[in-house]
Amino acid sequence: MTGLLFASCERKPLTVWMVGDSTMADRYDTVETPERGWGQLFPTWLTEDVTVMNHAKNGRSTKSFLAEGRWEPVISGIRPGDVLILQFGHNDAKASDSLRYASPEDYAANLTRMVREAKAKDAHVILCTPIARRHFKNGELEYVHGDYPARARDVAARENIPLVDLTTSTMEWLAPLGDEGSQPYFVYIMQPGEYSKYPEGKTDNTHLRLRGALEVGREFAVMVKEQRIAPLCNYINLDSKAVKYTTPCGVK
Repeated sequence: MTGLLFASCERKPLTVWMVGDSTMADRYDTVETPERGWGQLFPTWLTEDVTVMNHAKNGRSTKSFLAEGRWEPVISGIRPGDVLILQFGHNDAKASDSLRYASPEDYAANLTRMVREAKAKDAHVILCTPIARRHFKNGELEYVHGDYPARARDVAARENIPLVDLTTSTMEWLAPLGDEGSQPYFVYIMQPGEYSKYPEGKTDNTHLRLRGALEVGREFAVMVKEQRIAPLCNYINLDSKAVKYTTPCGVK
């Protein structure tokens, strides 16, 4: 009996695939910019037997990610039992950019395609709503994502997959911090000459610094654990003391 119990609890190495935009993406130019995606720091909150393949890419929407062929290596590489985490929405909403803009209806259709193709390969799919932007007006955090989070929620419900509502959770995190208190978590203001990638400086209320990426990654991990989203919930380590990055997987 003891041997059978031990066998049933045996852990297996897990591969996690991440697909999304810059708020999730790896940054290789870590000296030239302070920007970090939360997916890049997500391994901090995982056990050592998890491999993270972060294919998220700056500037991509569901439309451009598919059109550029970036989905093919992901769906080709996924194996039964792997985990796929999807998070888009920031760039889908850019109506002035025909290469990236996807209406809420098209956004939902693109997500549905990726979800179904991954499920067909017996992967475990987790769908996320986009993280909040740091937009404060008169001291109040503004909601800026339109219909996109609701469409992601609809897809998750229709496809019977877990949803991690990062829009709601990150707004609940940022709102009490306020305008000033939330600034250190985001790129926010880069002074002229501070980073070589932006010699003239830049104001950025969308992208995360290391501190913010760690916090959003931890929020995601907490929700996975609280919602008991299997199998990933069994590989969460919220007591981690060491910052860990993804291993570059060749995505450029």
